[in-house]
Amino acid sequence: MNWALNPRIRRLAFVMQGGGVIAYPTEAVWGLGCDPFEQPAVEKILWLKGRAQAKGLILVAADINQFEPFLAGLSQEQLQLLEDSWPGPHTWLVPVNGYCPEWISGRFDSVALRVSAHPVVSGLCQAFGGPIVSTSANPQGLPPALNAMQAERYFRGSLDGLAPGVVNTQAKPSTIRDLRSGDIIRA
Repeated sequence: MNWALNPRIRRLAFVMQGGGVIAYPTEAVWGLGCDPFEQPAVEKILWLKGRAQAKGLILVAADINQFEPFLAGLSQEQLQLLEDSWPGPHTWLVPVNGYCPEWISGRFDSVALRVSAHPVVSGLCQAFGGPIVSTSANPQGLPPALNAMQAERYFRGSLDGLAPGVVNTQAKPSTIRDLRSGDIIRA
């Protein structure tokens, strides 16, 4: 099934293009997403979660090409490393090159990027036409939502849409690595 053509996915992409916030299943947990360039939508996610902007947010995409503007200035070796690890549970901290909004990178000089292998996430990004915000669907201090009902319960009518689908069986969130140093930030 091509999720990008699914009418519900296309509607959710339209919602995000209009500044809305949605919840959707990822590899390990349910996530909250929006257009990363719509500051009010990002601020709504931060408010819903009780999360400080300084912490930064992860962006997900359907393929490496959707991250092209974020990757300008990287070496061929760095680009190959990204290409070889995606799609999959690998989030990379990529140096900010002037393209990433500060409300996404937070206090950091890098932005967290991942190409998802989850078909719903990939379909959302394809239908949206670019990367979207991806942060766990939970208020700070509570466990991440593992299903749609839990995501809805956490945010009681504050979401603009809920994607179809289920969480994959991956046991834990993605590994986070720094592209410059190779250091593992979260295993």
